[in-house]
Amino acid sequence: MILHGYFRSSAAWRTRIAFNLKGVTPQSVIHNLRDGAQNEPAYAAINPQKLIPALELDDGTVLTQSLAIIGWLDREVPQPPLVPADNALRARVEAFALVIACETHPFQNPKIQKRLRAKGFSEADVQDWLAVAMNEGLSACETLIRDQPGPFCFGGAPTLADICLVPQIGSARRYGIDLSPYPKLVAIDAHCATLPAFIAARPDQQPDAV
Repeated sequence: MILHGYFRSSAAWRTRIAFNLKGVTPQSVIHNLRDGAQNEPAYAAINPQKLIPALELDDGTVLTQSLAIIGWLDREVPQPPLVPADNALRARVEAFALVIACETHPFQNPKIQKRLRAKGFSEADVQDWLAVAMNEGLSACETLIRDQPGPFCFGGAPTLADICLVPQIGSARRYGIDLSPYPKLVAIDAHCATLPAFIAARPDQQPDAV
């Protein structure tokens, strides 16, 4: 099993957390996004979207999109579960994850920012647009878990929600976003930061970190 990734990719970071929580260690192949390695024909043949991550299974099947990869992993290795058994709570966990993965994270994608610059947006405008998107997403997430006791997003064990939250908080810090309006999210991130599965998945713990 081969996981194609990059140390700073939020989406790849999610998959690393999930694999660590499951105690599964795939072979890692690094594609330097700064150098445009994801656009090379060899990788495009693996993932036609030219995005990180992708997971090559032992039978040659290729899985793309971080949430799909994590969902596959959770079904293949059921313990510990990454979504609650309760159907309504599971839907809330998945909704939280989608706010980050589908509504917030895409604005951080260098490809999107490059297109904005090509359209004549100033660097200040690009960064302001990014900050607005991040704050909208984080504000929604803070509200979505306001009734939850913690210490994780939804109860006493990490779920898909925490797997998505931690990389997003990391990205927010990297972009200089003020996190003081989101005390619950920050507290959850701090709790996750004490756990080996989350520590080992951090970008600064990866061999390609530069």
